[in-house]
Amino acid sequence: MEQAHIHAQLLADCHHLGRFPASDVLLHRNASIPWFILVPDTQLEDVLDLPDEHRRAVMVECVAVSAFIKQVLGFDKVNFAGLGNVVPQMHLHIIGRHRGDPCWPQPVWGNLPEGEIYTPGRLREWQDALVKMAGLEPPA
Repeated sequence: MEQAHIHAQLLADCHHLGRFPASDVLLHRNASIPWFILVPDTQLEDVLDLPDEHRRAVMVECVAVSAFIKQVLGFDKVNFAGLGNVVPQMHLHIIGRHRGDPCWPQPVWGNLPEGEIYTPGRLREWQDALVKMAGLEPPA
């Protein structure tokens, strides 16, 4: 999926970090917590409707982002969701959580305060780490 095919609201809310084979990888602009969003290559709206092989590929990518959040960023809890109530395009949320984060123990939706923003250096650092750890392909 090319960036131009990602829903405008997702692009407005996120940084586009690159691509995995089955999905694009976004990072929510609010740097209060690490909130990644994967946008699978599909016109389907629900992850459970994907054909088995495609669903497995997307889940492998979700697991890679979860591992990054835990192993590199040091979070011990990851929230995972695929809602699509506001943005109908399939997208999957992978969010690093810890006791004491700005939303704990509530969900991030509707509870995330205005937060700091990512510096270009931090975005590049995380992008480079995902390239090395999970095979992310940065945007051209």
